[in-house]
Amino acid sequence: MSELDAKNIALLIDADNVNPKGIDSVLTVLAELGQVNIRRAYGNWAKDALKKWGDITNRYGIRPHQQFDLTRGKNATDMAMSIDAVDLLYQGKVNGFGIMSSDSDFTPLVTRLRQDGLPVYCFGDSKTPQALRTACTRFIDINKLMQGDKRSQSGNNQKSSPKRSGDGAIDASGVNDDGIEDELIELLGEAWKASDRDDEGYARLQQVGQIAGNRSSFDVRNYGFKQLSEMVRSLDRFDIKRGDDGQLYVRRLR
Repeated sequence: MSELDAKNIALLIDADNVNPKGIDSVLTVLAELGQVNIRRAYGNWAKDALKKWGDITNRYGIRPHQQFDLTRGKNATDMAMSIDAVDLLYQGKVNGFGIMSSDSDFTPLVTRLRQDGLPVYCFGDSKTPQALRTACTRFIDINKLMQGDKRSQSGNNQKSSPKRSGDGAIDASGVNDDGIEDELIELLGEAWKASDRDDEGYARLQQVGQIAGNRSSFDVRNYGFKQLSEMVRSLDRFDIKRGDDGQLYVRRLR
């Protein structure tokens, strides 16, 4: 994609609500959508808690937006962000959004942006309410995203596949025994069933991933992987192969 053809992406950051450490990883993910030409961080910059954000705004070309707390104990950041997002939407110059926040108050905003057909990638933490997670095109846990990036970097020197612990959990991927793996397998299994399969039961991995993504805010980076193929290979309930056409195909085993 050339610079002239690249989509225009807006990244809006709730600085009161998220840690700045993951900004590198977030910008890398948003590059999938296009160029992040609009970068804004909202908060009350008089607060000591936002000092870390203030230190990196110039480095990453992020424009800080001051929003004073209008009432003690509450902030007006979410309202300011929402107004700006809707303004950008109606200007018609933005092709997608990134929202960095774990605040469920942004759920109606995300839903509205998606109604106009724009992708909205949300970045938060593990405590992000389910309502916001499911409203997004993709929800990505920033901490798990950074862990995956670190694992990928270390893998450049020493490649290794995710290994299962003795109790059946994948110890390096973020998939564990508290129900996450079962939910993931069910999601992929249902997507596989809904896909076009050949006589041997194999479906195109790309189609399975698309169906899974349409049914939820599923993203492999939340499980410590970079690609869907890597994650599927780590799950012993699926078989994956490369077809004569060069594409990857997957079949559920049990």
